[in-house]
Amino acid sequence: LTEVYSSSPALGRYFRSAQVISFSNESSSVIYQLVFSVPPSTEGFMENVMNPDFIRNILRQNIHDE
Repeated sequence: LTEVYSSSPALGRYFRSAQVISFSNESSSVIYQLVFSVPPSTEGFMENVMNPDFIRNILRQNIHDE
């Protein structure tokens, strides 16, 4: 995750870290925390760039490209 988000043209400059919070072998699921450093509130920044769907799609696109 660190490589995906730190190299992202859209989010790389804001990305600070990724940490696994919980991992389950039984269900093959991982809960992780992403930390971003965002600029002071700008019109639409949090709603558009920091939108959870947008952030998920960065990861999905990377998996698809691999």
